[in-house]
Amino acid sequence: MGKATSAMLRVLCLAALLATAARVSMAQTADTTSERKVTLRVAPACPELARRMHIQGVVKLDVVVKANGTVKSTRVIGGNPVLVQAATDAVNKWKFESGPSETTELVQLTFVPQ
Repeated sequence: MGKATSAMLRVLCLAALLATAARVSMAQTADTTSERKVTLRVAPACPELARRMHIQGVVKLDVVVKANGTVKSTRVIGGNPVLVQAATDAVNKWKFESGPSETTELVQLTFVPQ
């Protein structure tokens, strides 16, 4: 198969996928494995590409939480690259219970089409 034919096939497949993709909302669920309770949970905004392509999946993050309960940093452990930025942006806005020192929490966000 030539380069032009291969490229055209990819474009046609993508066009067909986008033409049949309906707008769907995404539900996000969040699980944390920690001893510190989340006091303010911000839901991630589903990326437009994820909605159009019916992308679902789980994003896992290691979250460093300051003693005062604010998020200091996040590190992606795994997940679909289309969903990672939305998950990271949302978790950076979360608030946890205050604690005696910094802790690292495992957060798992699940994106599911509705």
